Amino acid sequence: MTEDAVDSVMPSPERVAEQTPGPDIEENDRRDLDDFSDDEIPHAPSTLNERRRAQKARFEGWLISEDAQEALRPKTKKQKLDDAADEELSVQSLMDKQGVKIIKNPRQYQWELFQRAQKENTIAVLDTGSGKTLIAVLLLQWVIDQELEGRARGDAPKISFFLVASVTLVYQQFAVLEKNIDHKIAKVCGADGADNWNKSKWQALFADHKVIVATADVLHQCLAHSYLTIEQINLLVFDEAHHAKKHHAYARIIKDFYLSHPKKSSRPRIFGMTASPIDAKTDVEQAANELETLLDCRIATTTDMSLTDAIKKPIEKVLTYLCLPREGVETPLLRSIKARFGTPVLFERVYEQAVEISRHLGRYCSDLYLINALSERKLKRYEIETERKYYWRTGTAAEPGLPSPLSTPETRTDVTSALAPSVLDRSETSSRPVNGIEQLDQRQAVIKSIVDFAEKEQSKYTAIKGGDLSSKVMELKRFLDFEFETPSSRRCIVFVETRHTARLLTAVMKQIGKTHMRSSFLVGAKGSNVDEDNFTLRTQVVTLAKFRKGEINCLFATSVAEEGLDVPDCNLVIRFDMYRTMIQYVQSRGRARQQNSKFIHMVESGNAIHSETLNQVRYQERVMRTFCQALPEDRRLEGNEERLDEMMAKEKSNRIYVDPDSGAKLTYGNALFYLANFVSAIPTETNETVHPTYIVGNQGQKFIAEVMLPGNAPIKSAIGKICPKKGQAKRSAAFEACLQLRMKKYMNEHLMPVYQKKLPAMRNALLAVNMKKTDQYIMRTKPDVWAEGSGTVPKELYLTIIDFPDGLEHPHQPLAFLTRTAMPRFPTFSVYLNDGRSSRVQSKTFKQPMCIDDDQMHKLSIYTFRIFKDVFSKVYEYQPEQLSYWLAPANACSEDATSFDDSASALTTLDWSLSTRLIVTKNTNVDTWAGGRKSYSKMLHPESKPLDQLPEGTAKAPKPWMTANILEYSNSLFKVARAKREGTWNLEQPVFEAEKILFRRNMLATPDKKDEKELGLRTKVFLCPEPLRISAITPAVATSSFVWPAIIHRLEAHLIAIDACNIVGIDCSPEMALASMTKDCENSGEHENQERVNFQRGMGENYERLEFIGDTFLKTATTISVFTQNPNDKELEFHVKRMLMLCNQNLYNVALDLTLYEYVRSIAFSRRLWYPEGLNLLEGKGVKKQEETSVTKHALGEKTIADVCEALIGAAFLTHNKPDHPWQPEHFHDAVRAVTKLVKSSDHTMTSWYDYTAAYKKPAYQTGEVSASQRDLAGKVEKEHPYHFNYPRLLRSAFIHPSQPLMYERVPNYERLEFLGDALLDMASISYLFYRFPDKDPQWLTEHKIAMVSNKFLGAVSVNIGFHKHLRFSSSIMQHQIGAYVDELLEAKRVAGTARDYWTTVSDPPKCLPDIVESFVGAMFLDSDFNYQVVIDFFERNVKWYFEDMSIYDTFANNHPCTHLHTLMQTTYGCTQYRLMAKEIEYLETSDRKEVVAAVMIHNDIVSHSRGKSGRYARMRAAHRAIEAVDGLAPFEFRGRFGCNCHLDKLQEEEGKAEAVAVDCGV
Repeated sequence: MTEDAVDSVMPSPERVAEQTPGPDIEENDRRDLDDFSDDEIPHAPSTLNERRRAQKARFEGWLISEDAQEALRPKTKKQKLDDAADEELSVQSLMDKQGVKIIKNPRQYQWELFQRAQKENTIAVLDTGSGKTLIAVLLLQWVIDQELEGRARGDAPKISFFLVASVTLVYQQFAVLEKNIDHKIAKVCGADGADNWNKSKWQALFADHKVIVATADVLHQCLAHSYLTIEQINLLVFDEAHHAKKHHAYARIIKDFYLSHPKKSSRPRIFGMTASPIDAKTDVEQAANELETLLDCRIATTTDMSLTDAIKKPIEKVLTYLCLPREGVETPLLRSIKARFGTPVLFERVYEQAVEISRHLGRYCSDLYLINALSERKLKRYEIETERKYYWRTGTAAEPGLPSPLSTPETRTDVTSALAPSVLDRSETSSRPVNGIEQLDQRQAVIKSIVDFAEKEQSKYTAIKGGDLSSKVMELKRFLDFEFETPSSRRCIVFVETRHTARLLTAVMKQIGKTHMRSSFLVGAKGSNVDEDNFTLRTQVVTLAKFRKGEINCLFATSVAEEGLDVPDCNLVIRFDMYRTMIQYVQSRGRARQQNSKFIHMVESGNAIHSETLNQVRYQERVMRTFCQALPEDRRLEGNEERLDEMMAKEKSNRIYVDPDSGAKLTYGNALFYLANFVSAIPTETNETVHPTYIVGNQGQKFIAEVMLPGNAPIKSAIGKICPKKGQAKRSAAFEACLQLRMKKYMNEHLMPVYQKKLPAMRNALLAVNMKKTDQYIMRTKPDVWAEGSGTVPKELYLTIIDFPDGLEHPHQPLAFLTRTAMPRFPTFSVYLNDGRSSRVQSKTFKQPMCIDDDQMHKLSIYTFRIFKDVFSKVYEYQPEQLSYWLAPANACSEDATSFDDSASALTTLDWSLSTRLIVTKNTNVDTWAGGRKSYSKMLHPESKPLDQLPEGTAKAPKPWMTANILEYSNSLFKVARAKREGTWNLEQPVFEAEKILFRRNMLATPDKKDEKELGLRTKVFLCPEPLRISAITPAVATSSFVWPAIIHRLEAHLIAIDACNIVGIDCSPEMALASMTKDCENSGEHENQERVNFQRGMGENYERLEFIGDTFLKTATTISVFTQNPNDKELEFHVKRMLMLCNQNLYNVALDLTLYEYVRSIAFSRRLWYPEGLNLLEGKGVKKQEETSVTKHALGEKTIADVCEALIGAAFLTHNKPDHPWQPEHFHDAVRAVTKLVKSSDHTMTSWYDYTAAYKKPAYQTGEVSASQRDLAGKVEKEHPYHFNYPRLLRSAFIHPSQPLMYERVPNYERLEFLGDALLDMASISYLFYRFPDKDPQWLTEHKIAMVSNKFLGAVSVNIGFHKHLRFSSSIMQHQIGAYVDELLEAKRVAGTARDYWTTVSDPPKCLPDIVESFVGAMFLDSDFNYQVVIDFFERNVKWYFEDMSIYDTFANNHPCTHLHTLMQTTYGCTQYRLMAKEIEYLETSDRKEVVAAVMIHNDIVSHSRGKSGRYARMRAAHRAIEAVDGLAPFEFRGRFGCNCHLDKLQEEEGKAEAVAVDCGV
């Protein structure tokens, strides 16, 4: 990584594929930091470089200043939270932002319980909201202080665990502890991937923290794996300690590790917290004693009056409602559905639920539930569930490596029998036996019919009518109407039993509730049933945040709000559904903690169970409180030893394995988890997570189980012991399987799988190259063709006529260019005359050679050497065999003809007469002693004599001593030689007027300022003939010959570029070949408005556009190859393999091997390099030092060499592609060969487009048996886009989201197809822009392509076509996101009318929508046997219309901050003295990591800056902040603020150009 500060350029999205993260900074950031090449080119201007060096020095000076250090100091965590919106925060950040410190000053009872916990293990029994967590905080602080003292004495370090029962509580309690304990706290839950952590990961966590907040399962696994031992823990805090029973993780930790540890003094201290020691209908004293025994604690509470002050008890009331019906509650909608379609097994639960809802909540709620459960948007879920069961039962079309539990006949029989009750549809009554895929089709047809019927009937059941709601709901509504009659700050929670009830009551109250009641619901975040929508942890947190702020004031909640969650204090709590246990009653009542709050029991009239439950919980609470308060502090827990032995005796019947190497423990309790973890780690060829399968059989009154592992597992199955319960039998089988795996060393000493997830080896490779100059490379100046036959005199020559149809400054004659080898058809190019006019140079080739005899060869050779002598003042030794080519005068040809076949006509085309005779009029005069003085004779001047003074207006003499008279003026000898010739001249010779020839060799470029100085000289001269040599070359031929250096320079450049193409093995047109190898400035490829650095004039088109299109084809070709050759790889492996091929580092290395750097054209016309090589120079400049053209060197950056590779691919592509014709594979053959040659990889070996097809082996899922559902999908999609799929299962794959398991349908998700389709759609979009805008530079093309392939646009395409309706996924949140986006987009489309950019005005779509567009394109491409025309057709039909007017997307392109900044500075303010720079620096707080600092400098002032790990994003942030700083300033305000006069400089430059034009016109 360079330390230089560099300028900013827009990143190319096509480079994303090759950018993989490195240790500190991503590869693309390195590229962004080094984005200007320093290729040194002779004769380049230095002013811009000097300015950049000054800017760089100022930037680096600013970096080390105090102002910069202060400005770059990172924000505190609190500042970041305060600045961020809730929608942008993670769950933990939301908790942190909302969290409030717990009570600062502990009350007396809290101090007492804390002191009690210091002395012995304690369970604190206190009401909800009484501050139990504060006691835990005090205890943790005290334990940590003791721990620090112990470490100071040299004791082994220990750690504290705060254990909770749910993931939500991990985040919540972590936020509380972090704010109240001045030590490092960590949080760990399953979502962090802790299941797969190794010992070193855990040890690092222990070393860095004093307390860990975790779910109990996490700690249990950690102890079981022996990553931590129980004696390394100093404190265990159990939140909601009443859960410690049976097989709960709390109980397992105590039973498996705490109680089993023999040394009691080494066990950790325990502190439990609960509102009640019991949570079931049981004897209070017995349950309390069992909890004390298991947790090795004593229960403690308080009667301190301060508790009464802290906890405001609510007023309890009973709200009675009329009896609910017991039967006859089926709604008409449900009856009609059942009458028409029966009761499919899949819908049994739905129908039962609908009946119960009708009884409990009323007809309206039942129908609302049914309509929602049977809605069109849930149809996919039901189809997926049906397919999952079918494919799992049959094992159809399994992918390699996937489990197929039914692979053997005996297994198939057992499992099919076991599954039959749940998968066979009892509503099917067809007499004809139905098997295989037809059975699946029939079931799905029934499901679809039911959904269609419900969808059609729903309009009849949308309004609430009299009697539609139950008496219970109506009584609740009446009560809430009174409570929310007026605006207030009150909060209400209505507790219900089921998730359905919470959702339905919310919907009802939103429709008929009071205006001032703002309802919502809160339910658990765990997985839901097929008919339900999911509710995430984040949604929970956001909902509670809104409840806290008052945006919601009535919350319908399940038991999730009873305990643990930090729910705001409420004024009103209603138990709509009765509690089942005393702890539910106590905890839900504890939510009503406001002054004068109320707790309402809703009781059914005449329901004895309700009345008994109400009395029972109140009685149990009194008994519990009496028991706890009556406990003496010094009591001895009598009988607990016997009770403990009794409890542990049940555990002794289960086997235990302790690993002798590590101490890891395998039990019945953790065996299921260990085995599932092992199976999920087994390598497969798909992304699918696999699971073990359990088969349980009867053995009399007991059970025995067998567990079956996937086919590629090291063991096939294991059978457990006979057990009294099914669950225990399954655990026994899992235990046996784990034991076998450990014995065979497939599990390590920590009982973890030895398999590791294999990631691509090169995923973190740094594959960027240096953009700075790195070395001087040899540059070829002559093509290989000149060496063919060199040293021999040819007998036949190929003729090319060079002519100038637009004419030159003087009358001219075509030149014959003769070569040993046939020349290609050179493109027409322009030369620029002295007056600035352009003139075309056309070449016309003869396909057949012409035979040349010795005499003709001699004449041609003489004439060629004479041109070099007379026109260019070079006298070579006569060696015709060494000539690379011959020149001769030619007769004019038809302008329209570009090639000829007849060799005889070639001979007649040559003007042989001019090759042999001298010219006596209109001659070309050459100064014998000064080759640079040449002139055209115009006419005799009889009135002048040799000794006359120079006439007025004569061109200035080169030397002062030549001004005496016309004779002296004609003589260019120096003084000594002149003196020797004095008196020998003929004084009677005539004087003639002539025109001095002005020399300008680089006629490929317009005259520059240096040229203009010479071209402005006078050209009229008066000469005497005696000192001169009259050339045999006619003026017409000489006029053409003076242009020859520029012509041969360009022709040889074409030939050298063709040599490069030959190395690669591709056939490119000369025009494309040369453009691909031309680098005319250091910043080639940047925006056209950027000032070009070291620009080389007259080189023609550079490689930037070819590199752009070549990069696109390279991405497409490598994408197809890795897809076809590695069909079972994961998407990440695709990316890595593609990256290794198309990365600049690989291209650079291949280019070095091929010596492509020799063929790059980086130097403009040189007066010393155009002469033929191999000739012996006798006279002329350089005779004493023969010029070695073969050792010319040029400085190139590594990226330039890599870019040339892509440009060659682009040249091959453009030469043969025919965008105006139907696509044919032959159009891409050469480009494919170029890719193979230039990536040099086993992952791309194709030499034609057909090889992709040959390499693709159709996977089993593609060719498998097609279901009716899949055929139906193909039919629907064909109506939306006219393409017929031959393989409907391939189409299905394009619409399967990664959230859907493979086992559901045995069809992989769309990720692979998306990878393919992304490249194909990119290719189509870029090709369209490339051909349509031939003058736009790559930056413009990239900026406007972004709109065409953006997720924002493709999401709109997905909806407009209708693809979103076919997506299959397992996420209700995604369903809501898609629905919201579709509504917003369609509304924007309706409002926009004919506007085509309406999609830019809506929110970003869910990522899955653009994904399925790309995957669909990939699927079409494969299905059509790699026919790229289907991609073009898709683009033409669904994309092109939106972009026919690209100007409307200029703003969209400018949304990129860097582009917007460039446009703002250059267009709005006319400023060129600005720079966006970046530099890698050491991290301010530590030196072991690096960051990138980016800054925007305007006229030496740093106006914005940013820092971060990513250079690309740091630059984007800096640009965005700079825009905010200057946007809105009027131009005069901008100039005044920054002292900017750039617009004046530009104006003066334009005025200077205008003056020059005026002078020319005047002349």
